[in-house]
Amino acid sequence: MRFFTYSFIVIIIGFLFYKIEIKETTINKLKDELKQNNNTIDSLHHEIDTLQWENQIWDFNLSQNTTHLLSAIMFVESSYNDSAYNSYEDAVGCLQIRKCMVNDVNRILSRQKSDLRFTYNDRWLRNRSIKMFDIYCKHYGLTTAEEIARCWNGGPRGMQNEMTAGYWERVKSQLDG
Repeated sequence: MRFFTYSFIVIIIGFLFYKIEIKETTINKLKDELKQNNNTIDSLHHEIDTLQWENQIWDFNLSQNTTHLLSAIMFVESSYNDSAYNSYEDAVGCLQIRKCMVNDVNRILSRQKSDLRFTYNDRWLRNRSIKMFDIYCKHYGLTTAEEIARCWNGGPRGMQNEMTAGYWERVKSQLDG
């Protein structure tokens, strides 16, 4: 009987050690996952910081109390709506980008010997739309707020197009307000 009792106790102790080992393994796996997730969160935070920093370049020395030019254009174009769609012009996203704009930006990138290209679906993504906006403005040497707004609305010769004057007034009212 004593042998049976000792055997039973040894089995119970073995079982408990086995359970402890499984729990330790599980805990270690969870710790590893937590570290990986923490790194992912850190990298996403870095991406957000970068996007915020990139948006600052569109201040164009306007006074500190004004809305940034890019934000004003986004408001006029779509009320900041990334899902905005104008079926009449096939204009998409927060900056209401048409297919001809994507084609023009890709042409610019090709001439610059860049490997970067945009798709029509990129128009739905705010960060990709902003990048296209940046490439367009830099390529055409647009520097003043009025030039940027009017040429965004009317193409590279937007300053000569009287129809873009009303668009500029709407953007300007967002900057002044």
